[in-house]
Amino acid sequence: MKLDFDLRFKILETSGIYSNRFGIEEPKVLLTTREVLEMPREMTEGRRTSAYKYLGVSYMQHNMIFLNVRKMPDEKTLQNTIVHELIHLRFPYLSHGKRFNKLVRQGLAGKTFVPYKRRKKITQN
Repeated sequence: MKLDFDLRFKILETSGIYSNRFGIEEPKVLLTTREVLEMPREMTEGRRTSAYKYLGVSYMQHNMIFLNVRKMPDEKTLQNTIVHELIHLRFPYLSHGKRFNKLVRQGLAGKTFVPYKRRKKITQN
């Protein structure tokens, strides 16, 4: 897909809508590999120079996602990738698998999730 102003706006709007549904803060969205490389190294560490290989990457520690629009063949793939990366942010303890894929499907179907809260550590006296 070719990234233009209208597509950029649509992506940001879509990520905002899904973020709201998933009960997470709207992430910073990077749409080109140049934008990834312009970010400070500590923010994109681990998937800095290899990001171009993937349809999307989540940088959970910094509430940021990268969507490689140039690799997307169509809008359906784009929407699936947006939801996929936002599910990573909403469920940071969950890796790819059956449960993860089920949550992505539910997210695409319009399910809303309660806001994510970190569990409190139990201290023993």
